[in-house]
Amino acid sequence: MRPDKDLIDEHLEHPVFSIIGKVADEKNQPCYVIGGYVRDIFLYRESKDIDIVTVGSGIELATAVSRKMGKGVHLSVFKNFGTAQVKAKDLEVEFVGARKESYQRDSRKPIVEDGTLEDDQNRRDFTINALALCLNKEHFGELADPFNGMEDMEHGIIRTPLDPDITFSDDPLRMMRAIRFATQLNFKIEEKTFAAIERNRERISIISKERVIDELNKIMLSDEPSRGFLLLDECKLLPLIFPELDALKGVDTVAGRGHKDNFYHTLMVLDNVSLRTRDLWLRWAALLHDIAKPVTKRYDAKLGWTFHNHNFVGEKMIPGIFRRMKLPLNEKMKYVQKIVGLHMRPIVLAEEEVTDSAVRRLLFDAGDDIEDLMMLCEADITSKNQEKVKRFLENFALVRTKLREIEEKDRVRNMQPPISGEEIMEIFGLSPSRTVGDIKSAIKDAVLDGVIPNERDAAYRFMLETAEKLGLKPVHPLR
Repeated sequence: MRPDKDLIDEHLEHPVFSIIGKVADEKNQPCYVIGGYVRDIFLYRESKDIDIVTVGSGIELATAVSRKMGKGVHLSVFKNFGTAQVKAKDLEVEFVGARKESYQRDSRKPIVEDGTLEDDQNRRDFTINALALCLNKEHFGELADPFNGMEDMEHGIIRTPLDPDITFSDDPLRMMRAIRFATQLNFKIEEKTFAAIERNRERISIISKERVIDELNKIMLSDEPSRGFLLLDECKLLPLIFPELDALKGVDTVAGRGHKDNFYHTLMVLDNVSLRTRDLWLRWAALLHDIAKPVTKRYDAKLGWTFHNHNFVGEKMIPGIFRRMKLPLNEKMKYVQKIVGLHMRPIVLAEEEVTDSAVRRLLFDAGDDIEDLMMLCEADITSKNQEKVKRFLENFALVRTKLREIEEKDRVRNMQPPISGEEIMEIFGLSPSRTVGDIKSAIKDAVLDGVIPNERDAAYRFMLETAEKLGLKPVHPLR
């Protein structure tokens, strides 16, 4: 694969590259744009991450470049790392001096020394990320490709520049990065490189959970995330980073009756959802929707294999998974919990007669996330029986129609109680108590069951009737 000079020129026409090259020439420093930006030129992918490597001080070069660029430019210097960043509008450029690295066994933090361009390319994770374009005037736009990264891109191969065992042992995060790039780019990991991942998989333990989850989220956001999880499984990294997902694998058989492999089913659901949304957290809900099936699996002689309440058990498992994996413990986690906990409800509706009451309750419980929930449920249909798939989708279409009708008529999505707990206490002269909660719940249930409309007057009359049965009379009527 020969570099396309016109393509290179097009991607280096931004004034920042000529400014960097000119300043580098003035300082007599060889200077290159390297890594992902160069790789993505030849893969026809957009890239805003610009990494500059120079033989000399990256900080001094960045400082001089920021002065040349004038107003509106922000310079950040990271002396501990020997790097600097220049920001201007939507442009971010990272500067670093060329370096060579050596590692100690118990850490992925390298011992860094000044080095040449060759030293810097040697330390890169993969051949496709070791490509460098010269910015100095004499050789502007010339490609340095010492490891045949262009050829690897042509053949769709992820390969380390040097011995993969050393590469992965030195920095085990590169194992996750290999799988992430293979997933994002639809590349294959070269055989020796992949074998080295399996040999060095235990080294992943020295990597922080935050760095691992960052790579895992990038896999999740790829076009076909199942590729990444299948690779994680194949190289035996999966049980080390995600034991709960690994536990979904396998099929048990009793008396000739088995069940579907929940691991492969889950990956199909994840891919189905990914065809319709880029939402990371809905994708996580898809990945975790059956996470409790291994712990709820039972065999019944009449029913066969059952997974009773796996949605509720899964909902309870999620905080522990998120905490261990360093995922956010905020509204994102609560959203995933909610979707996982509710994901059986539309399926039950699709299998049985759709009653107004059941639809109202689903709308009330799902709120604004009802569309996401329905999307997951439709993605959950992975049967090879096309008639069954067709029937389920038709039933879901009926559920969707009913949802729209009920919402237009009864407005129960994100419903606020027509009468608040504070008002109930004032009307009947009550202090906070179970009785107040019981009356409030009775009103809510009456609305959701269609006994009364979602209106204040009707709710007030119903409240008085309910209270009377409890021996209560209004002290301060609100009429």
